[in-house]
Amino acid sequence: MKTFHFKTQQTLDQPLSEVFEFFSNAHNLAIITPPWLHFEVLTPASIEMSPGTRIDYRLRVHGIPLRWQSEITEWNPPHAFADEQRRGPYRRWRHIHTFDETETGVVIGDSVEYAVWGNGLINKFFVRPDIEKIFAYRSKQLDQIFLQRKNKTFL
Repeated sequence: MKTFHFKTQQTLDQPLSEVFEFFSNAHNLAIITPPWLHFEVLTPASIEMSPGTRIDYRLRVHGIPLRWQSEITEWNPPHAFADEQRRGPYRRWRHIHTFDETETGVVIGDSVEYAVWGNGLINKFFVRPDIEKIFAYRSKQLDQIFLQRKNKTFL
């Protein structure tokens, strides 16, 4: 099985505790996921995050309805956590989230190792462009959300 890698990072001018708190609420994933995916968290709110926690989602990829289940496989607050697909559209999906506090803010790192059904052409023309669009949308949403939070503290 051929695996692919995607990495991205962004810096938010916020305290580490606030950034990690946002990411530790699985329901916030719906806020930072593009609307064209029709993403919905199915697991009821108040999800206790720890290794072994499983979270169920529903989404649409190119109009096709899918279910996705992820499992938290690493939990190291407030510095990192990892989730892996247990059921869903990928042959493999492992997403490592890191949070590093710096002088300019919190650097959020995303490292995804994934495998797709089909060959490298499926990844090149369909999967990888979608992943890039999803994370670009997510970055913009995070900038807006945390800018609003920061502005509220100055009112």
